[in-house]
Amino acid sequence: MNRRWKYGLYCLMLLCLIGLGLFAGRFVLYLAMRCMILAIFAMGYNVLFGRTGLLSFGHAAFFAGGAYGLGLVAIHLSSHPLLGILAGILLAAAMALIIGYFCVRHTEIYFAMLTLAFGMMVFSLIWNLRSITGGDDGLVGISRAPLSLLFVRVPLAKAGHYYFFVLLFFLLSIGIIHRILHSPFGLILSGIRENDRRIEFAGISLRRYRLAAFVISGMFAGLAGALSTLLDSNTAPFTAHWSHSASPVLVSLIGGIHTFAGPMVGSLLFVVLREIIERFTHNWMLWFGIILLVMIMGLRGGVVGALSDFFKRKPRRVAERA
Repeated sequence: MNRRWKYGLYCLMLLCLIGLGLFAGRFVLYLAMRCMILAIFAMGYNVLFGRTGLLSFGHAAFFAGGAYGLGLVAIHLSSHPLLGILAGILLAAAMALIIGYFCVRHTEIYFAMLTLAFGMMVFSLIWNLRSITGGDDGLVGISRAPLSLLFVRVPLAKAGHYYFFVLLFFLLSIGIIHRILHSPFGLILSGIRENDRRIEFAGISLRRYRLAAFVISGMFAGLAGALSTLLDSNTAPFTAHWSHSASPVLVSLIGGIHTFAGPMVGSLLFVVLREIIERFTHNWMLWFGIILLVMIMGLRGGVVGALSDFFKRKPRRVAERA
């Protein structure tokens, strides 16, 4: 697929998202915001998983870090949404820096198990520090205060206004991650995934680059957690549970871990399929798992990867026939 088609699809996606914000109902807006928040989570996760090849089972801890960072600031300091989001991102980044320092010394299954262990430690702390985190009740009553910037005041309590607030961060995340992945830093990460020994022989510190990717990934997880908290007006300790870390993994695999648009497409399919299946059966987890299994095993490069291969093969077939 050439650049014109790619830019055309991105423009069409943007127009659709703006149209949803202007004309869709509250429930559709809620689902769309869920898709965008999950996409931010998955795109950040894919900087680590898709580029460096490191599989983390503890990223829910950074999602929860963003959620509780915003919640604590909103309850005790200031209800300004941007200040809360900044606090959530900084807390998630600090957690990722500390946890990543110990985890990036290892690779493959050892890295995955270490992230799982640290993630469950964070979950246990959130569950037991009731005086700070609210324990199993979480933090409740987090209101979406108006967004005040100079002479502009936007009431985010309205679903339509908050939708465009989330859309703004979604577009910023796309731009930042695209820049990161197509920079020399991103190319080195790709090299680490393909052949880390060769990169190390070139005099590049594998630990520093892996740690940097881990922290960047954690920051986007924190952003997603903060936006999710403002959407639901509360936090829950199970956002830090290891099972929540499976969401960006599944989303990346569905969309395509080696594609830029994969996490976005995977997030849309993940949220929409789950919502549809829940409406028709109580055993939604069984059918949802079967569908995801078929998609992941049937489309080895993910949905976006399979479509990309199809469009690449089509001109070749036309040329061969000619």
